[in-house]
Amino acid sequence: MLLSPVTVKRICVSFFCCHKTAARFGSLAKEGLILQSASSNVYENLAVEDWIHDHMDLEQKNILFLWRNSPAVVIGRHQNPWKECNLQLMREKGICLARRRSGGGTVFHDLGNINLTFFTSRKKYDRMENLHLVIRALKSLEPYLDVQATKRYDLLLDGKYKISGTAAKLGRTVAYHHCTLLCSADSSLLPIVLQSPYDGIQSNATPSVPSLVKNLTQASSSLTCKALMDAVAKEYSFQYDDKPNVHVVDPRDEILFPGITQKKKDLCTWDWIYGKTPKFQVQKSFQILYEDIVVDVHLSMSIKNGYIETCSVAVPSHWLTDQQCHVLQSSLEGSKFCPSEIVFLVTTLLRTYPDDGELRKKWTTLCEKLVSIM
Repeated sequence: MLLSPVTVKRICVSFFCCHKTAARFGSLAKEGLILQSASSNVYENLAVEDWIHDHMDLEQKNILFLWRNSPAVVIGRHQNPWKECNLQLMREKGICLARRRSGGGTVFHDLGNINLTFFTSRKKYDRMENLHLVIRALKSLEPYLDVQATKRYDLLLDGKYKISGTAAKLGRTVAYHHCTLLCSADSSLLPIVLQSPYDGIQSNATPSVPSLVKNLTQASSSLTCKALMDAVAKEYSFQYDDKPNVHVVDPRDEILFPGITQKKKDLCTWDWIYGKTPKFQVQKSFQILYEDIVVDVHLSMSIKNGYIETCSVAVPSHWLTDQQCHVLQSSLEGSKFCPSEIVFLVTTLLRTYPDDGELRKKWTTLCEKLVSIM
């Protein structure tokens, strides 16, 4: 249930100790605090992770945060979204893209996927211990379930199907480890969303490791999201007072989480989601059909902080002159590596050549191809 106003007030009183931003959940956390999000918004839930990491005293206290999201793809802090997922398909289906603060690989979230975040002090940080806790919770529901933790801190079902992936953020004195549990995720959407259709991208960004996956409900219909969250909460509480009190919290609550709105806004920005992509290059040769003529094109781009730093479009000189190519390239440099941005820029450029219908048509044809690789 949601925290009552009285409980919220009591907790908030204990929030502000010494410094206004040094918020705490007081004595509750000494017993091992369990929080569950009332939201299915990926940015709001990631903001709660940031808030707890930044503001709560985890030196002597431990927190478990349970959360689920509406359909979203979440990439690691050092990843390239163009190499990790099908952005065009995600736009068509309204699937959010988010970049988390932790490292690791790309994951697909929906309401059939549970997220567990274990907060501790840096000294007590132990990913394997957390995974063993999850395994115990699973076996409390299905004792004969074959689940094992790997050296990569994944959980495998029947020795080959990945049901949980891991990532972490280590601060100076505090840390968190978060992992997923595939219960009943959309198995038809998951593989195609996480398959990038874009080629010609050269990047040193952290790549994801492809794995066979399987929903836990395929192993047993009893392994539902609710049953698993209850089991994990119960197992977690065994380490403290053996009372699995789960406090449902609203990530939009500025009284409970002062400053949380700004944290969400930061996670939603283009400069964070795309701009934090490590520098990469696009080298791509392709052909376009223009009035029954096949035109060979070679594209070379350097992308830094999500913006086109340099751009070269090489085409036969009889189709576009060097000057015409230079004008197009110059208009693209400094812009976001983003379909809507490219369409806007080229549309604006075309307005400066109202009388040259042939040139406008050629630039439009090239623009359509450029957008398809973004």
